[in-house]
Amino acid sequence: MFGIVRPCRHRLGEKLTAQWTAHLCGLCLALRGDHGQLARIVTNYDGLLISVLTEAQADPGGSTGRRTAGPCPLRGMRTASVAHGEGARLAAAVSLVLASAKVRDHVADGDGLLARRPVALAARRVAAGWGRAGARTGSDVGFDTAVLVDAVDRQTGIESLAGPGTPILTVTEPTETATAAAFAHTAVLAGRPRNAAPLAEAGRLFGRLAHLLDAVEDGEADAASGAWNPLTATGTSLDEARRLADDAVHGIRLALREAEFTDGGLAHRLLVHELPNSVRRAFGTPSCAHGSHPYAPPGAPGAPGGPTPPEPPRRDRRGLLAGCAVWLGLACTCQLCCGTYEDPWTRERKEGCLHNCDCDCCDCCECCNCCNCGGEDGCCSGCDCGCDC
Repeated sequence: MFGIVRPCRHRLGEKLTAQWTAHLCGLCLALRGDHGQLARIVTNYDGLLISVLTEAQADPGGSTGRRTAGPCPLRGMRTASVAHGEGARLAAAVSLVLASAKVRDHVADGDGLLARRPVALAARRVAAGWGRAGARTGSDVGFDTAVLVDAVDRQTGIESLAGPGTPILTVTEPTETATAAAFAHTAVLAGRPRNAAPLAEAGRLFGRLAHLLDAVEDGEADAASGAWNPLTATGTSLDEARRLADDAVHGIRLALREAEFTDGGLAHRLLVHELPNSVRRAFGTPSCAHGSHPYAPPGAPGAPGGPTPPEPPRRDRRGLLAGCAVWLGLACTCQLCCGTYEDPWTRERKEGCLHNCDCDCCDCCECCNCCNCGGEDGCCSGCDCGCDC
């Protein structure tokens, strides 16, 4: 599961954590229901924002809603109420088309096992199938995925021409266009056409932010491997990238104020309060105390005042398809959800999605619980409370 929005369950609280999980499971099941088991590997944290935004605008009892899903290994074989309907299907369509483009990009670059012709051929077939499937599902919900395909195609051409002095926003523009279209269509699905313009602006800035943070996080790895990186290629400094990222976060907040929501609590939490944490994480600002040493006693390695734990040995990354095979193995247990596991691709130690935490201080949970984002009387009402924990 990939994405820049990785919410902290401590800040979300029980209610919003349940809602977030419902959308994550809803996206996964929409992919399986329409496109088969293999399609579930494109489930991603950012894709579920489409489902979240659709439900946040929808009238109760409309075409979006919840259903009870059967037992799943990722939920410890428990049933759950999950999101379903057009929002989840739109999220699935967008995820499939963009994943298809990502696989084609890896094939073109000859990454890992994809340098081998038989593997590359199989990957191309999978990518082509995902692209067609995404287009079909998009058409079913009235969304033309051609805008996404066009953005991906233009991205390749722009990157090939970019060099020192090229504005970084020229490079991020295709991503901005694609996410703007997806965000805006949630207003159409929810029957709130007046929301299309502000959500398109929020989506445009979200696409910019995602592109920038991805470039920052991949900077060292790209430099070591000689891979193309937009910041390096255009000569954009980290200070400038940080300025643009902070501006994008602020712009998203302003754009969301112009939209009307039926229940915007989760959307507000993810797009207003979690995005600043994503920026801090990407740029190396110290983050969650919960995640840094959750069980270390005083004086122990990793605990405050204790010795620095030794660096784990560096391990080689797996290729795309090998990583996918490992992911499928993990999917047979509940580790991806609530356990500790080795990342299928990078081999880094990971916590399950329900244990992710990017808090900036030990008191952040109390601070955010008082906000109860989305409530009319909560301190986050209007987004001017300064509660940026």
